[in-house]
Amino acid sequence: MVLKNSAMKRYILIVVFACLTLGLSAQDVLTLDSCFALARVNNAQFKTNQIEIEKAQEVKQQVYTKYFPQVSLGYFAYYAAKPIIQYGVNDVHDEFGEILKTIIEYLNEDVGLNVPEEINLMHYGHSVSALALQPVYAGGRVRSGNKLAKLGIEAAELKAEVSERDLLENIESTYYLVVGLQAKVATLESALNLIDSLDRVVNTALKAGLVTKNDQLRVALERNKYKALQLQLNNGIVLASQLLCQEIGIEYPEEGLNLDNDLAVADIYVENDNFIRPEIQLLQMQIDAEELNKKLSRGEALPQIGVGAMVQYGNTIKNYKGNALFFASLQVPITNWWETSHKIKEHNLKIEEFEIMQQDLTEKMSLQEKQAYNQMIEAESLMESDQAALDMAAENYRLAELNYRAGLNTLTDVLEANTLLLQAQNAITDRQITYVSARRRYHDLTGK
Repeated sequence: MVLKNSAMKRYILIVVFACLTLGLSAQDVLTLDSCFALARVNNAQFKTNQIEIEKAQEVKQQVYTKYFPQVSLGYFAYYAAKPIIQYGVNDVHDEFGEILKTIIEYLNEDVGLNVPEEINLMHYGHSVSALALQPVYAGGRVRSGNKLAKLGIEAAELKAEVSERDLLENIESTYYLVVGLQAKVATLESALNLIDSLDRVVNTALKAGLVTKNDQLRVALERNKYKALQLQLNNGIVLASQLLCQEIGIEYPEEGLNLDNDLAVADIYVENDNFIRPEIQLLQMQIDAEELNKKLSRGEALPQIGVGAMVQYGNTIKNYKGNALFFASLQVPITNWWETSHKIKEHNLKIEEFEIMQQDLTEKMSLQEKQAYNQMIEAESLMESDQAALDMAAENYRLAELNYRAGLNTLTDVLEANTLLLQAQNAITDRQITYVSARRRYHDLTGK
């Protein structure tokens, strides 16, 4: 359940703070809403849901960086076994070569200079460079990618909402399982008190010779049956309480949980006329995402325009020098057009598939909402008849015991009346829990 009431949200924050700072003891009354608040803080699924949202936000930040120039630094070094460029006078074979040889011989022999007959370039060197590339137009892919990433955040939030609703429904089910078992234990204790009272009556009658030991034995057997049932219920309470503690992320107190067992339903829900099921919204987002993916695929076949600049400093040829280069690029991916046409057809088919799923899900959810409404109305209407049955069972037991004291009926009639009273008390507890759960379920599905 996603709470819409701001006052309720503030209440939950107070509960969370109190639980985290003061801890939970057996004297603390744990309400359903405080269980929800604790689960939002401690439950592993809630934590992973938040991580999924944060991951989607990081993807959006990644796409956002594409709006800015892509800058890279580079370093290049080399050493050749032989100079890459070697050129000497022997490589000049015409008349000019002979003249050049004569001049070099004169300078070396007569003048005393050491002029090499061969020039060696690019024997070794290194340089550092910086490159900045700014895409001017990429077929609309940067803008579409940014929209897709934003849609991813919204989808992650909606998935978290659906997961939260399902988790809270499970917690609610466990909570009311414990409450129901505790209520049945209390009811059983009342039944045992009646058995004890009846036992005293039977013992008195036995001493007076009005009944046989068979009646005493029947009472003892009935008590043993209730004791065995009591033990089963208490074991069930422990297991269900431990499950609830695991779901809301707290340690199970050895004294057990003290849950709010008030099953009266206060209509605290705020109606939302614009409520749309998150499952439908998620499918619509998948359709929107495919539309954006289609634009991305189309952008791969469109011209790509970019501008850039590069600066470089080093001695890759001979002396240390610096230089700068400014450039613009245009790419037209002609061979991609054929592939892109098939990609677009694939996206269109996916969109059609999602639209069919959306229509089908809408119809199924409509039936689901009607079913939830019927369950709520049925439980509400049957509570009155259950209360009437409980009143009748209580009166039936009172009369059965009076008649037994007066010798007008048998002990079996009294024991059967006690069983019917126990069943009627348990039935109204189950019905109240069914109504409370159905009411909350109907609100979660419809916002009403």
